[in-house]
Amino acid sequence: MKFIHAADIHLDSPLRGLSRYEGAPVELMQTATRRAFINMIDLACKEAVDFILLAGDLYDGDWKDYNSGLFFNQQMSRLREANIQVFMVLGNHDASNAITRQLRLPDNVIEFSDQEPETKYLENLGVAIHGQSFANKAITDDLSANYPDAISDYFNIGVLHTALNGRNGHDNYAPCTIPGLLSHAYDYWALGHVHQREIIHEKPWIVFSGNLQGRHVRETGAKGCTLVTVENGQTELTHVPVDVLRWQVCQLDASEITVTDDLLDKAHSAVTTALEGAEGRPLALRFLITGASPIHNELHSNAERSLNEIRAVATDAGLAKVWIEKINLQTTKQTQNRQGALGEIGKFLDNLPQESEMLETLSTEFKGLKNALPLEARVNNTETIDPETICRFLDNGVEELLMARLLANG
Repeated sequence: MKFIHAADIHLDSPLRGLSRYEGAPVELMQTATRRAFINMIDLACKEAVDFILLAGDLYDGDWKDYNSGLFFNQQMSRLREANIQVFMVLGNHDASNAITRQLRLPDNVIEFSDQEPETKYLENLGVAIHGQSFANKAITDDLSANYPDAISDYFNIGVLHTALNGRNGHDNYAPCTIPGLLSHAYDYWALGHVHQREIIHEKPWIVFSGNLQGRHVRETGAKGCTLVTVENGQTELTHVPVDVLRWQVCQLDASEITVTDDLLDKAHSAVTTALEGAEGRPLALRFLITGASPIHNELHSNAERSLNEIRAVATDAGLAKVWIEKINLQTTKQTQNRQGALGEIGKFLDNLPQESEMLETLSTEFKGLKNALPLEARVNNTETIDPETICRFLDNGVEELLMARLLANG
């Protein structure tokens, strides 16, 4: 026996975070959830599975028009031709009271009641499938508590949309516990609602399949469905990616980087590695650049140029298959560890912003130095040298420039 467990398809929900960038794959972003769903249907037909379980949130909310429903029914008709049944529960996004438009489902699709748990039997396979849909968007009761105990001599499956005992980033709907699920003595629990794939328990199995397609940068990595094979009393699970575009966060440590070209090379290499792991799929990347870095001031003093330099090399490395969703510059100023005179200068400059009297003294001295400059050197320099200006100079790399000049001749 073979079946597919899938959830959180959010059909026709567009990808988020790329549309504002030049050259972004707009058509792919708008159709990604459909294409991932088609990939799952193709997999079901290729593997000749006996049935599919959909554990909630097939839709992202009420239909804008009937096209979403028509598309779903077309794909279900493909499955009917392949003699594959579908058993589905409704989740918080597509709860009974959330969808106002309806189309009659093909006869190979069974939707579980939202009033109480139901059990559906596949006598030829010896399978009993138990499930209950959401009646409304915010179910706070433990629906699993009313699921029946396992039916003797059947392979029992529970289909449930739930946050289990709570998951970050997900509303705590239909909460339940692992001991509570295990008490039913089912062979497999097909869970939905949590978008990250997770095997909660083995033998018996409690599984979040995750969603089919990542829709933003918080949904990174391979997305797909779980192919379950039951043979000779053994149950084997295989995660099968069906996503069409993948999201990833690339963290670059700039703590050892002394020139920006090295950071650009590092970004280029990171993109190449990410593409290799994407199995031919386009990538949406977010760069997170961290570390106490020697080039901190250089990066931040002209942040716009720095960000676009990184974006350019990433695009070059990606060969039109990579889009940069965002670049977060989170470097910090490197603490100097110098001895002797250089160490004293470093400490003085680090402490200077807190020394108001010294700032006032320096401000007066700088004004005198400025007035001593030749007239032609002062014509285009109208900036007032006050304590605030001195602090801004310190933030923008004066210390690094001074140290570089002092060390220039060894």
